[in-house]
Amino acid sequence: MASAPPGGPGRTGCAGRAGLGLGDRRCSLGPGQKGGTLTGPNPVDRGKKGSKLHVLSEAQGIPLAVAVSGANTHDSLALKPLIRGIPAVRSRRGPRRRRPVKLRADKAYFSAEHLTWLRERGLVPRIARPGIESSERLGRHRWKIERSIAWLFGYRRLTVRYERKGSHFLAFLGLAAALTCYKKLAKLTT
Repeated sequence: MASAPPGGPGRTGCAGRAGLGLGDRRCSLGPGQKGGTLTGPNPVDRGKKGSKLHVLSEAQGIPLAVAVSGANTHDSLALKPLIRGIPAVRSRRGPRRRRPVKLRADKAYFSAEHLTWLRERGLVPRIARPGIESSERLGRHRWKIERSIAWLFGYRRLTVRYERKGSHFLAFLGLAAALTCYKKLAKLTT
């Protein structure tokens, strides 16, 4: 795997549909903690140290790949490692696909380099263009990734970061994503 943001992507092992969604959310450190790996000054919280969670989910909101980085890391730096971290996607009917078809993301991920990189890999990018498209148009797809992030933040261990080591926090994030996949799968089988 080429250059990944600190922490790199984690795999959850869930199969998905043809579309993907990208999202991120910041979390702050707990009281008395002074930092650790995968932290950085949070630009929206007066420069306090914090982390950012990056989530890539399939069309129904099941997380496929997750990553952790410092709070001051730009969202676009996590795009390529998350795409590389996607497990194989298999469909029930028709020819089997190894990768999803479409990627939906907000304006933070828009760049000519990312667009060409995604097209080279056979993904159709549906990324809002800054200054041209409004964020409202993406909203009908955005709620799925926001719901996925809310599912992950439903695990109390992720809302406030208590671990100093970034690898431990990434492990808890991967465990939360696996539990989310399991719960979704259990609903489908009952």
